[in-house]
Amino acid sequence: MSTDIILQAKNLKKYYGKGETEVRALDGINLEIETGEFVAITGTSGSGKSTLLHMLGGLDTPTSGTISVGNTELSGLNDEQLTVFRRRRIGFIFQNYNLIPTLNVWENIVFPVAMDGQKPDREFIREILQLLGLEQKIYSLPNNLSGGQQQRVAIARALASKPDIILADEPTGNLDSRTSDNVIALLHMTSRKFHQTIIMITHNPEIAQMTDRMIRIEDGRIIS
Repeated sequence: MSTDIILQAKNLKKYYGKGETEVRALDGINLEIETGEFVAITGTSGSGKSTLLHMLGGLDTPTSGTISVGNTELSGLNDEQLTVFRRRRIGFIFQNYNLIPTLNVWENIVFPVAMDGQKPDREFIREILQLLGLEQKIYSLPNNLSGGQQQRVAIARALASKPDIILADEPTGNLDSRTSDNVIALLHMTSRKFHQTIIMITHNPEIAQMTDRMIRIEDGRIIS
C-alpha cells in the first residue's frame, strides 16, 4: 500500500441469507482513503453505508474481500488482536453518542484509553476540550448536557486515544442544522490539527458537500 493510503478495501462483499432470500449488503466495494482525508459516504437507507462503516472499523467481518489499515490486514487478526487494534487505531463517533450516563464528561473521554491500560495524555485532552468548548463541562454528567454538547463529548472521546482513523456514523443525525454545521466544522478542524482521517456516513447532501470527497453507495456498490 502506498504511504499516503491509510485505508484500503478490495472487492469487499457482505451477503446475508442464501438463495432467494440472499441480501447483498456489500457487493464488491473497492475503496482507497488517503491519510488526512475527510470523506463522506452517502446513499439512501439500506444502501450499505452502515455495513461498510462497520466493516472498515473491524466491527463486522466481510463474506469475502480484504480491508487494510496502514500495513495491517484486518482478516489476519484474531478477536483479541482486533479489539486492541480498534481501541488504538480507530475512533468511533455514533449518532446516539453512546456516553456512559454515570460518568462525567472527563471520565467518558478517558474511559477507552484507561480500558486499554494506558495513561491519558492530559495536556492533549485539555487541548481537545478547549477546541470543542467543553473545558467548563468536565464534571457534568451527560444528561445535564445538550445534544450538541453530548456529540462534542463523543468527538473528544474518539480523539483522546489519538487514533489514525475516525469513523462517524450519522454524527449530526440528532442535531439541528446550526449545531450540525458546527460539528462538521469541528471535525474539519480536528482532522487538520491532529492529522486524522475521518470517514463519515450521512444521508444529508449539504453535510456531505462540506467534506473533502463524497462517495455514493447504492445497492452495496459504489456508484460515484
